[in-house]
Amino acid sequence: MEAKNQNNQTRPPVVVVLGHVDHGKTTLLDAVRKTNIAGGEAGGITQAIGASVVTTNDGKKITFIDTPGHAAFTKMRGRGAKIADIAVLVVAQDDGVAPQTKEAIQIIRDAKIPFLVAGTKADVAGVNVELIKGQLEKEQVFFEGRGGDTPFVSISAKTGTGVDDLIEMIILMSEVIDLKGDPAADLEGVVIESNKEKMGLTASVVVRNGSIKIGQTIFAEEVLCKVRGLFDDKGRAIREVLPGYPAKVIGFSEIPPIGALVTNEPHEAVKEVVVKKGYFDLRRLKEDEIPIIIKASNAGALEAIIASIPPKIVVVDSGVGEINSSDVIAAKTGNAFIFSFESKIGNDVAKLAEAENVRLERFEIIYEFIQRLEEILKKGKIQEIGRANILASFPFNNKKVAGAKVTSGRITKGDTVLLLRNEKTMGKAKIVSIRKQKNEVATVGPSEEFGAILEPQLDFGVGDCLASIKN
Repeated sequence: MEAKNQNNQTRPPVVVVLGHVDHGKTTLLDAVRKTNIAGGEAGGITQAIGASVVTTNDGKKITFIDTPGHAAFTKMRGRGAKIADIAVLVVAQDDGVAPQTKEAIQIIRDAKIPFLVAGTKADVAGVNVELIKGQLEKEQVFFEGRGGDTPFVSISAKTGTGVDDLIEMIILMSEVIDLKGDPAADLEGVVIESNKEKMGLTASVVVRNGSIKIGQTIFAEEVLCKVRGLFDDKGRAIREVLPGYPAKVIGFSEIPPIGALVTNEPHEAVKEVVVKKGYFDLRRLKEDEIPIIIKASNAGALEAIIASIPPKIVVVDSGVGEINSSDVIAAKTGNAFIFSFESKIGNDVAKLAEAENVRLERFEIIYEFIQRLEEILKKGKIQEIGRANILASFPFNNKKVAGAKVTSGRITKGDTVLLLRNEKTMGKAKIVSIRKQKNEVATVGPSEEFGAILEPQLDFGVGDCLASIKN
């Protein structure tokens, strides 16, 4: 896209902050913005991609993007969007180079943007700056005065030490790059967050060139937006967004994808790898795969979560918004777990899930959610207690009785059982009655024949199996 370049002017640098979990990214931004975002976050971790504008002591502006994880930032860049001009790599001086530090370094290199290192937690006793620099040099990060050109700023967000130095260094780097923007040029922006709110479908957009005005028609790839409202990073209504600034935009026809390019004209969307809301053919699941349904409070969190899903976990449905009754019914049909990430769960939905024996769990911290999935994988999809082959089907008191024979383990009254047909799960029920001949019994063992009544009644047939399970 050719910019018109008629009214080029210096614009604020767009800065992304990356680093390992718990190394102080948001606390650092708190010190910069003199706000208290970190204090209000679950577990101290940034859950949504946000942007904020900082004004320096001499009146210059910097736009900061704070990401919830590297996956979301990588996804944006993978869609062809250039988001940031400068990166700040945050490394805690009391911890050093960690796994996500290495990931962040690679992301910054792939993005081909200049960066500086912010060594946080300088106030912790015994920290060794030279040791941290040595660890980073092993990752091919070379510093000014040591054969390289990467700046290193030692910071204590707690005491405020080094924060002004960080701001000064970012401004200096932006001046070297000589960032320009033209409000009259063709629009170039990037969606960094999207959401479904009471005011409508919204997206947080960073404008890199051109501008967005109230009443204007814009496109996030193929998603149309008639701009009905604009709000700056402080939540104030504005009339126009200029180059280098972020804003919440209201008026999209559907929720735009994270990382979508925002322009004046529609263009072809990049194919998403994220599972879209809709029907998933459960017959495609392998026996060792675990189906889950995910609902998140915003699109940024949803994409970051799905990008982090362990192998063997299959997202059969996902979406933004509250858990609803249709999610519970879908989970029951597919024998799937439902996970909420910051999304609300109404009492009526919770009661329905309990009544239908559907596992429903809510999380507010991404890594705790991923840890839970890993726990489920370690335990396995199910623990089989016993199995029986269905040999006959006959009526009793307006109910359908399964005449079966135990082939392994034990089958007990009250057990949860899966109805299997050619090893595919056809349904789940509870055994409410077991009879041997005319006698009610509590349990049956190997080679014993019995009659079982299931609740709810399943459409079983001769040749099917009942597998008693423990989740």
